[in-house]
Amino acid sequence: MQGWRGLAILAALLPGPAGVANAEREAVLKQVDLPHTYYWRELYIPQLTTGPSSAVFTPDGKALIYSMGGSLWRQTIGFDEAVELTHPIGAYDYQPDVSPDGRSVVFSRYNGAGLELWRLDLGTGGEQRLTSGDAVNVEPRLSPDGKRIAWVSTQGTGHFNLFIADIGPDGLRNARPLLGERQSKISRYYYSTYDHALNPSWTPDGKRILYVTNNEVAWGTGDIWSVAADHPSDRRKILSEETSWSARPEMSPDSKQVLFASYHGRQWRQLWLTTPDGVAPLPLTFGDFDLSSARWSPDGERVAYVSNEGGNTSLAVREFIGGATTKIVAKTRHYKSTQARLTLDIRDEQGRSVPARVAVLGSDRRAAAPTSSWMHADDGFDRALQASETHYFHCPSLCTLEAPAGDTAIWVQHGFRYLPWRQTVKLAAGENRAVPVKLHLNDLPSSFGRWRSADLHVHMNYGGAYRNTPEHLAKQTQAEDLDAIYNVIVNKEERVPDIGYFRGTPDPAGSAETLIMHSQEFHTSYWGHLGLLHLSDHMLTPDFSAYQHTALASPYPFNGVVADLAHAQGALVGYVHPFDWAIDPPKEESLSNELPADVINGKVDYIEIVGFADHKSTAEIWYRLLNLGFRLPAGAGTDAMANYASLRGPVGMNRVFLDTGGELSPAALRKALKEGRTFASNGPLLGLEVEGKHPGDTVGRKTAGKLRFRIALRSPVAVDHLELVQNGRVVKAFALKGDRRNFDTAGELQVDTGGWLVLRAWNDGSDPQVLDLYPYATTSPIYLDLPGGPSSVPSDADYFAAWLDRVVADAGSRADYRNDRERNATLDYLRNARDRFRSMSH
Repeated sequence: MQGWRGLAILAALLPGPAGVANAEREAVLKQVDLPHTYYWRELYIPQLTTGPSSAVFTPDGKALIYSMGGSLWRQTIGFDEAVELTHPIGAYDYQPDVSPDGRSVVFSRYNGAGLELWRLDLGTGGEQRLTSGDAVNVEPRLSPDGKRIAWVSTQGTGHFNLFIADIGPDGLRNARPLLGERQSKISRYYYSTYDHALNPSWTPDGKRILYVTNNEVAWGTGDIWSVAADHPSDRRKILSEETSWSARPEMSPDSKQVLFASYHGRQWRQLWLTTPDGVAPLPLTFGDFDLSSARWSPDGERVAYVSNEGGNTSLAVREFIGGATTKIVAKTRHYKSTQARLTLDIRDEQGRSVPARVAVLGSDRRAAAPTSSWMHADDGFDRALQASETHYFHCPSLCTLEAPAGDTAIWVQHGFRYLPWRQTVKLAAGENRAVPVKLHLNDLPSSFGRWRSADLHVHMNYGGAYRNTPEHLAKQTQAEDLDAIYNVIVNKEERVPDIGYFRGTPDPAGSAETLIMHSQEFHTSYWGHLGLLHLSDHMLTPDFSAYQHTALASPYPFNGVVADLAHAQGALVGYVHPFDWAIDPPKEESLSNELPADVINGKVDYIEIVGFADHKSTAEIWYRLLNLGFRLPAGAGTDAMANYASLRGPVGMNRVFLDTGGELSPAALRKALKEGRTFASNGPLLGLEVEGKHPGDTVGRKTAGKLRFRIALRSPVAVDHLELVQNGRVVKAFALKGDRRNFDTAGELQVDTGGWLVLRAWNDGSDPQVLDLYPYATTSPIYLDLPGGPSSVPSDADYFAAWLDRVVADAGSRADYRNDRERNATLDYLRNARDRFRSMSH
């Protein structure tokens, strides 16, 4: 670290203003060939957490070696001192396994490109790389005699496969896939068509390996199996189990029991026991929190595991008989490098203490955070601008952390109304450094509206590393300068993690300035996901339909039925994260999204124009619907899994601003959203006024002509394009100069036909300060009641008629309706909607 080059390189590693043309984000670990990266990455791949993430007993059973904060640590059980064993530059270490002789540790190291296996000599501290190629290599497990190693790798295929090799002083020899590739015949939604094999562990005699695979399993990561290490054709299923990536079965040292983690019909993962013959499992532990990564002690009398009972991850050792538990807490930490203490004091423009999102990158090119904070990681990054994804935490205004001495880069962000605060400080060894942070307001003029911001799509708990609560969710909300969150409760496979929190009124954990509301996402990936906001009485169950190969395989109820049930409770119904590409009906391989049918039947109250989808593609389809006269407000929702360590954006990354006159209440938010008094954004703030009217209003004129307009832009990041769009066409583009974060203008616009008008801002490529695909914002429409209308109406109507032709054909080909009544009701609804679109084109 003495020779580290400092400011210039640190600035390149911590997200800053985009300086590269056509900057593009790519998924973290893009080499993995699996769908839905935000699931397997969080649920399976080790993540950077300030608390422990995995542990193993030393051979004498007296100590644990575990991963914490991206380093490996050793701690004697019953003592509170931990010694750091590894601290790589620009990388993070996970998943240790100790050799039977206690002399070395194998582990997995992440460097931003891939995960490789390494070995640490505990005597000398020397490190040896065991794999190469930037594949994903995880879960290393040494055989009982220490001569072989099993692990999971994506090498060569992009799929998670079980590998085995001999291991000696020179490294690995004869490394090979143990099982090979197998493609299941069953269709899957969340998983590859190719089976995976993961969670390996050796039987005590060293002859077999336990693992988890999903042979012909549609949902969940599959069943617990074993395979003979020397005869891979000898495979046996032990237990059919709806596991979720982290079962990690391990046989007891006496070979009598198999310990594994499972939610097994519950909402949270606990530890369960079966036998090598797969008898009905019984729980070892209980609680409304997760226990995972369990390991037997060498004598089989204790179990070490990771828990999120306190919210963050923690480590404990439990006596198998009696259940007495010893918490492993590193009160005193002995680091490999000299540390300094950094205290941030964050205040707004009036000097008031405010919480905020913070990213700190140390001189070791590693993220740093207070030991009690939840560390989060972005889901993608531009490799031309950063070596690894951004890690961040939420600071409650005043926070203290330890970081290595040297140049330390700091980024502070408090929502969209404040400019990012950035500074690099040089920390001296042993220093206690206080850094004041003063945020600068960059807000819209109040004449454009009195806005409240809301994230319409957040999952408080969704199977992540942490255990979230309404109280903690409120703190996340406040740090992001967000006024309201809708926790849309939804299933994660068999579970509905937050169902116990549902209520028709705001959660009491909120406050007068922070609303937490529990709503619902109806989960059918066949028809399209729905947001059901402001349900007044109860959640709609089942929470999903069209789950093939289950007892709820029928595509009934379709979304129109669900919308009616929600509206009966006074709820608003929206289509969430709609489209990742512009839909071209004749060219789609299959098409079942029900949006056009529900819009023409008056079932849709809003659309997430800014959300977990491609904003421009979604807007293109939205424009076509607006052209046909449908009044559809712009909503926004992050789809943030707020208890994830590898997060799909912080809460409020995609948010809607609602002109409520400044009021913050469920009724005011509902009214503003329903009336379209909104703009949706992942950064830029937009103000639009036409003839004194604002989004959601109607400008009425008997003749065409010039309309007076006034606009404003305020943005935390530079904006490439600011445009007025009428009836789907750009009618005026504004030239932005300087830092492109502030713009005000007024003028006249020649308007020859009626229809609608929106103001939008967008960038050609990504900006690393916006943890999304690219900066984008749009107002809801101002409607123009003038003679004439959009010229594209016939072609837009034909477009949706062709769309629904495809949906009718696909829905009609299904044979899994429960009865003819369901089938006929579904097809009649779709055909009627298609025919109504056809009639609009003439």
